[in-house]
Amino acid sequence: MKNELIRIGIGGPVGAGKTLLIEKLLPKMIADGLNVVVVTNDLVTKEDAARLKDSGLIDPDRIVGVETGACPHTAIREDPAANLCAVERLSSLYDPDILFVESGGDNLASTFSPDLVDYWIFMIDCAAGHDIPRKRGLGVLKADLVLVNKADIAAFVGTSLEKMAQGMEEVRPGRAWLMSSLLNDEDVQDIYETLRQQLPFKRRADATTT
Repeated sequence: MKNELIRIGIGGPVGAGKTLLIEKLLPKMIADGLNVVVVTNDLVTKEDAARLKDSGLIDPDRIVGVETGACPHTAIREDPAANLCAVERLSSLYDPDILFVESGGDNLASTFSPDLVDYWIFMIDCAAGHDIPRKRGLGVLKADLVLVNKADIAAFVGTSLEKMAQGMEEVRPGRAWLMSSLLNDEDVQDIYETLRQQLPFKRRADATTT
């Protein structure tokens, strides 16, 4: 019987930490017995796919790089055909529980097509300034989970974490968001636990390891 696939999108500007998030979540998911595959997007390269393949965290064949060749959000929203082909290929080969689709680095307006993902995370970077939430980009407003990443460097770039948090509460009242540093394993664990609470993969992970 085929697994019930959960497709998780990860979007955000260049350098927000999208690939690093996958690198941090993979060991936790694999330890929980989850069957994971990954699709990455880059504009005219497959750099993120190569990085993940070289990481040793997962079988390189379980990673497919997509060269979007145009505006990154076009490939995850208006015309996700190339990504859908990659999803279908990996799904047919590995029957995964979890499939990540990492967007190419984009602006605050990027969103995912529901044809491509079931749940999506949007990442912003504290180095971009504490006014980012108040700009009300679609990614910040619409994502299932927003990660305010690189909290550890906020003081060095003049960003107020208090103002960042106030902005997030203002634009996402009652919706999930986390302040994080992906270099802090406690923060990574908080992200993973949030996913476990919001997505129905805990039961399958437990079943797989019994």
